[in-house]
Parts: sequence; structure tokens; C-alpha cells
Amino acid sequence: MPNAPIRTAVFPVAGYGTRFLPATKAMAKEMLTVVDKPLIQYGLEEAMAAGITRFVLVTGRGKQAIEDHFDLAYELQATLKARGKEAAVAEITDYLPPPGAIHYVRQREALGLGHAVWCARELAGEAPFAVVSPDDLVLSRTACLKQLVDAYETLGGNLTAVMDVPRADTARYGVLATPDPDSRTPRVDGLVEKPAPEAAPSTLSIIGRYILQPEIFEELGRHERSVGGEIQLTDAMAALIGRQPFHGLRFEGERFDCGTKDGWLAANIAYALADPARRAAAAATVRRFAAELDRD
Repeated sequence: MPNAPIRTAVFPVAGYGTRFLPATKAMAKEMLTVVDKPLIQYGLEEAMAAGITRFVLVTGRGKQAIEDHFDLAYELQATLKARGKEAAVAEITDYLPPPGAIHYVRQREALGLGHAVWCARELAGEAPFAVVSPDDLVLSRTACLKQLVDAYETLGGNLTAVMDVPRADTARYGVLATPDPDSRTPRVDGLVEKPAPEAAPSTLSIIGRYILQPEIFEELGRHERSVGGEIQLTDAMAALIGRQPFHGLRFEGERFDCGTKDGWLAANIAYALADPARRAAAAATVRRFAAELDRD
């Protein structure tokens, strides 16, 4: 029997973005732009490329700009049309999902990623679903989530995108225990949230792309807290190991942690260089400043 298709994606977007203050004092961190698009738009476009048709955004206070971004801007469109700027009209409308495809639910308290996903339980329903963290941006030939969906069609169960990190950095990630860490789709025998380097079972670490079975909501509903006093998604996933197939996926592409200033800056440079319309100007700027650094 084929695996149930993945049609829903959950986007946890309720965080405060304190690492980007003061920029995020009055602006949702998911609206930070990489070149010319906000992070949340990259996330939804990636999900659409993976065949997702239903988008559940778990928001919080101060996130109105996200909803506005995925709505029509009548006055702006009218002004652009009156000035004959049809290309600009397309830029602010072509990325919009069909009406009714986006759903919003609030996470009223900042109780962790697991709690944010649990808040989407009624909208996600009783089918397998994806989770996309807009903070994690992946520059790749094939959309990262599409790679997961393709692997899921063969493997079923639960999957998460994984990458090797320096052992010194394992305390920042959920880390896999696996008997085949060099496989493209390593089997997951255990998960440890943010282990100390000396205690990490491997250096194969989770990034913000998941395909999960609906049974995860039962585990999240226990509201058990662990690292940081938060309800961790990793703990709930670990509870499903042995009951359902569980694999990691070594994805193709380069991941940028846009939840950090350094990662966001690197993403802007990489995406500008990858854009044929901006590559020459971006490369010239990089070379100019690199030359100044060499002189220093």
C-alpha cells in the first residue's frame, strides 16, 4: 500500500527573534529578507515545490505582517497597474497560494518547538504532515522538502533532514543515534536534544525539515518539558522510535541558519551570487571587500 501523501505543512513562526534585536522589535523575524524575499516566503515556496497544498502557520503576537504578506494589497496593486508596472504586480501576487490554503493558529505561550507543533494538531488532522522552520534556508537544486517527500514515498514513517556538524556544535542541535551514519537515509535508533559534545551519539544533526506521523500529537500532548524547560519536538519524535519507521535524510544543498546574524548574512551573499540577475554585482562587491581585507 502506498504511503499517505503529504499535503499539509506546519510553520512554527511564533518566536520573538531576540537575536535580531532591534530589527525584530516591531517586525516578525520571519519577515527578514534574504536578497528580496522574506524568509517565510522562501519557506512556503519550498513547500509548494514539494506538492504541499495546505499551510498552517503557528503565529503569536506581533506577527500581523506575515498575514498581510500573504494577502492582496489592493492599493499597491492599483498604483502599480496605473503606472504600467505589470512585472512588479506579478512579483507581489505570483507567490500567493490559492485562497483558503493558508491557516493561522496562535501559540499563546512560548513553550518550545514541540508545543508550537502541537498547537497545529486540529488543523494538521490525522494524516502525516511536514514541519518547516523558516529560519533554516536551504539553497539547493531540488527543494529540500521535496527531497524529503521523495524519500518518504519509499521509506514511509517519520523523516528529518540531517547534516553533519562539528562535534563542538552538537549542543545546538537534536542529534541522531544511528547504526549507519554514513548512509544517505540513516536509520534513527535514538534522538538526543542538544547533547554536550562528549555525550553526543554522533555528529549527524537535525535541521528544520520534518515529515511526521499524526501519532506525534499524542506524545506532544503530554506536555513534558526537558531541555530549557521547553516542550521539545525531539523528545516526542524519540518516543515514536521502534513503533514506526524513522530515518534521517542527508539532503542535497547548503543550509543557512538564518536565526543567527552570521547565517543570515551568509545566506544573502549566497543567494545573491546564485541569482543570474544579481551575480555580477554581488561578486564585484564581495571581491572589493575581500581585497580590502587582504590589505588589512
